[in-house]
Amino acid sequence: MVCGGFTCSKNALCSLNVVYMLVGLLLIGVAAWGKGYGLVSSIHIIGGVIAVGVFLLLIAVVGLIGAMHHHQVMLFFYMVILFIVFLFQFGISCSCLAMNRGQQETLLNSAWGIMENKTKEDLETQLNCCGLFNTTVKLQQFNQDLGSCRAPCTTKGRCVPCGTKMLDHATEALKILGGVGLFFSFTEILGVWLAVRYRNQKDPRANPSAFL
Repeated sequence: MVCGGFTCSKNALCSLNVVYMLVGLLLIGVAAWGKGYGLVSSIHIIGGVIAVGVFLLLIAVVGLIGAMHHHQVMLFFYMVILFIVFLFQFGISCSCLAMNRGQQETLLNSAWGIMENKTKEDLETQLNCCGLFNTTVKLQQFNQDLGSCRAPCTTKGRCVPCGTKMLDHATEALKILGGVGLFFSFTEILGVWLAVRYRNQKDPRANPSAFL
């Protein structure tokens, strides 16, 4: 059986969808890891990555079932939805890589300003830090947060600003998500092409003469 044959296309498409399932789980896992780190949840791109990961996981399941049974309708919807996922994933991945430290700091400042004091205190305790950014512009707010901080680090008299910890974590998460998402977004074009090719191929088992 040559590589362009029915069985080869079927196996290639099945294998590709297994990879998509793993990528979807990876995107969801890394995004949840970043989202669970306090204010990183305020970055809406993280939520977009989770959504893309969920859709990629679901469409991979559909594609895997469609490839195994050579189901024309499932393969058609698989091609259309996978292409849409590619567009979203490509855009979100580029946004993750393009978001610089200054933009992340602006988002964190906005989110911190609308947070309730109890939420801030819980976050400071969780991350073992006090305040957001110790800058001239935000000095009054920082001193106010420092006075109400109950983090374990206060007993030692040295507390790192929470913004510094969260920015380092957010930058790392965004780089991983952007790099992984961008790389695998191009493989989705391969998935669409394989699905089109496989969908138009004739199943040899449907031809009685194939068994003679």
